[in-house]
Amino acid sequence: MRAPILVLAAAALVCSESAYPQSVPLPRHPRELKYQPLSYTPPKPADFRHKLSNGATAFLVEDHDFPLINVSVLVRTGDYLDPAGKIGLAGLSGNQMRSGGTKSKAPAVFDEEVAFLAAQLNSGIADFNGQASLNCLSKDTDAGLALLVDMLRNPGFAEDRLKLAKNQILQSMERRNDNAPEIEQREFRRLVRGDKHFSSQQSTKVSIESITREDLAGFHEKYYYPSNFVFAVSGDFKTSELLAKLEKVLSGWPNRTDAVPPVPKPNYTLKPGIYVVDKKGVNQGRVRMGHLGVTFDNPDHIALNVMNGILGGSAFTSRITSRVRSDEGLAYQAASIFQHGTYYEGVFAAVFQSKSPSVAQAITIVNEEIDRLQNSKVTSEELTTEINSLIDSFPRRFSTASLKAGQFANDFFNKQPDDYWQKYRDRVRAVTADEVQRLAKKYLTPDRMVILAVGEYDAMAKGNPDKPQFSFDKLSGGKGVTKIPLPDPLTMVYP
Repeated sequence: MRAPILVLAAAALVCSESAYPQSVPLPRHPRELKYQPLSYTPPKPADFRHKLSNGATAFLVEDHDFPLINVSVLVRTGDYLDPAGKIGLAGLSGNQMRSGGTKSKAPAVFDEEVAFLAAQLNSGIADFNGQASLNCLSKDTDAGLALLVDMLRNPGFAEDRLKLAKNQILQSMERRNDNAPEIEQREFRRLVRGDKHFSSQQSTKVSIESITREDLAGFHEKYYYPSNFVFAVSGDFKTSELLAKLEKVLSGWPNRTDAVPPVPKPNYTLKPGIYVVDKKGVNQGRVRMGHLGVTFDNPDHIALNVMNGILGGSAFTSRITSRVRSDEGLAYQAASIFQHGTYYEGVFAAVFQSKSPSVAQAITIVNEEIDRLQNSKVTSEELTTEINSLIDSFPRRFSTASLKAGQFANDFFNKQPDDYWQKYRDRVRAVTADEVQRLAKKYLTPDRMVILAVGEYDAMAKGNPDKPQFSFDKLSGGKGVTKIPLPDPLTMVYP
C-alpha cells in the first residue's frame, strides 16, 4: 500500500504548489496560510417576494440544477389557539389534514395519488404557526400543487384516521414519565413560564378524547385561507409560470376578515431555586439551569449571540464545554443557549448531563464561568474566534435555493426588517470585549436562576465523597431543594 500512498501524497503536493501563487513562498506551517477576506452579499428578499391576488405572499427562488420543486407554506395559526378543555386540537388538526384524506378523496386514495407522483406531502401545526410542504419532480408541479391545495382547502378528517391518531396519542401519554429529556423540558417550561401559559400546558386523556371531527373542521375553517399563507418555493421552474400556477390553483378560495388572535405573553414571575425531579433507575442527572432571555426587538440580541457563543454556545471552543466536558470530564455534552423570542422573551439556559455524584460540581462550574464572564474581559482570541465563526458561517443561510426561500418566508412571517441580514455582519463585527462583559452583567442573573435536575435524587444529593465542597446544600445557600413530583401521565395532576 505504500507506493500508491506516496504517489497520492506527491500528487497532492504538486497540486497545492501549483494552486499557490508562485511569487509567494510556501508557508512553513498551515497556521501561516493567508486567505483573502470572504466577500459575500446576501440576497435581498424583495427581489424574490410576490403578492398574489388573493392576499397570499410567495417567495420564489429558481434552481435549475435538478428537476425538482419544493413548496413550503407557513400558516398564521398555532398551538396557542387551542381552546380551553381541548388542548391538543391544533396539533391534531395539522396532523389529520394530511392523514385524513380530503372531501373528495378517501385517505387511502389520497395517499396513493401522492405515492404515484413519488412526492412527499406533509402538514403540521407548531406553537406559533402551521406548516405544509410538497416535494416532487418539476414535471409533476401541476399535479403536486393540486394535491397540496386540496389538502389545505378541503381536508376530509376521516373518522377512522382520527380515532387511530387519538389512540396513538393516548398510548404515548402513558409513557410521559419514562423519558428523562421530556421530563426535563416539560418541567423547565413550567418553572420559567408557569403552568397557566399555553407553552407549558399539556393535553390530557380527557382533552384528547373530547376532540371531534367537527372540532378539527372548525379549527381549519378559522385559520386556513390564502391571505393567511406565506409560500416558500424553490426549484426547477420559471417564476412567471409558477406564479400563474399558484394563482390558478388558489382561485376561488375565499378569505376571512376576522384577524388571527395574537400570541399571548406569559404572566408569571419565576421563583429562583434548585428543583429536582426524583427519577429512579437512571445513573445520570440531566440539568437545565437558566432564566428568561430577551425578545427579538432587543437591540442587544445579536451581540448576545456573540456573548453566548463564548460562554457555551459554540461547540468545543466555548468555556462551559471546555471546562465541564474537556477539562473536568463531567459530561459528554455541555452547552448554553440564549434565545431571543419573537412574541415574548426567550430563555437563557445552560444544559448538560452528568453522572449523578458530579451533578453539583458541574452546576458549580457553570456558575463560575458565568461569574468569570461578568467580572473579567474575554480574550481577544476568544472574541475573534466567535465573531469569525458567525461571519464565516453566515453565507450558509443562503447556500441553497431552498434555504433562501425558507429564510425569506420565515423572516416575513415574523415581521423581520428586510435589511436585517444586510446589517447583520457589521453588527457582529462591532462587538467588543467591553460589550461582552456589559452584556454578561446585564443579562445573566445567577441569583434569579432556576436550576432543574432530573435523576436519582439521593445519588445527586450525596455527591462525590472525594469532593465534598460540591453539594446541593451549598448551591442553595442552605435553603435546600424543592422536589417536583411526577404527575399522573393521563391527567397531568401533580400529587
